[in-house]
Amino acid sequence: MPLPLSRASIFADGLDHPECIAAHPDGTFFAGGEAGQIYRISADGKQIDEIANTGGFILGVAVAPDGKWLAICDLRKKCVWSLCLTSLKLEQLARGFSVPNHLAFAGDGSLFVTDSGAFRKVNGRIMQIDNDCKLNVWHPGPFNFANGIAIGPKNDAVYVVCTWLPGVERIAINKDGSAGKRSVYVKIPKALPDGLAFDARGNLYVTCYTPARVYKVTPQKKVSILIDDWEAHMLANPTNIAFGGKNFDQLFAANLGRWHITKIDMKTKGLPLARRS
Repeated sequence: MPLPLSRASIFADGLDHPECIAAHPDGTFFAGGEAGQIYRISADGKQIDEIANTGGFILGVAVAPDGKWLAICDLRKKCVWSLCLTSLKLEQLARGFSVPNHLAFAGDGSLFVTDSGAFRKVNGRIMQIDNDCKLNVWHPGPFNFANGIAIGPKNDAVYVVCTWLPGVERIAINKDGSAGKRSVYVKIPKALPDGLAFDARGNLYVTCYTPARVYKVTPQKKVSILIDDWEAHMLANPTNIAFGGKNFDQLFAANLGRWHITKIDMKTKGLPLARRS
């Protein structure tokens, strides 16, 4: 049975159509806006500060494994930025993207980035920025609009949402770090999946831009609806998600269709997207 919508609440309000959300180890959160804003949100959601602005359109954000900087996808500027969380200095990390959409850190500190490709064309790919800031094509695809991305629980695979598949693909990580076998992990018919996150038990959660819901996919690939909002107000075009909260058992969703971050009480601990192996 899906969770009742009463398990969801508005955590932070007043953002400019946030597409992304990332949790920091200190309990705070980071999100972006459609006019280039980078927001820091307090652990209780009551304080929202714009700490930087790229002048672009922010898609995915990810906290580095050491917690010292933020990686940022910028749709309008077609690049990935780095933001030092101490000095708040913003620097361009890499260029050469069509649609830099979302990113995930590997245990060695390298960064996987989805390059979605053109709208309604199957030409997405997965890029990688190594520790020397060199940009490489990790997997040429083609993917059907590569979107959200996450490293699997065992650090042995990359999971990427392909919005127009629609579903999630899995690409094994070879021992030398190169891309291995590619397979369809799960299909989610009549939906536009966008973001994803794992819990500590290996369950995968997938947000959908439409319909306004979150799916749960077990390690056995059983698909069910975690939570649904047919009115699309509490969940309004939910895009990226991240676990957080005091006990790391709450799921936070960015809502591109509105101005808030939604908090879902899961009572299930999440698996951090950025962690050292």
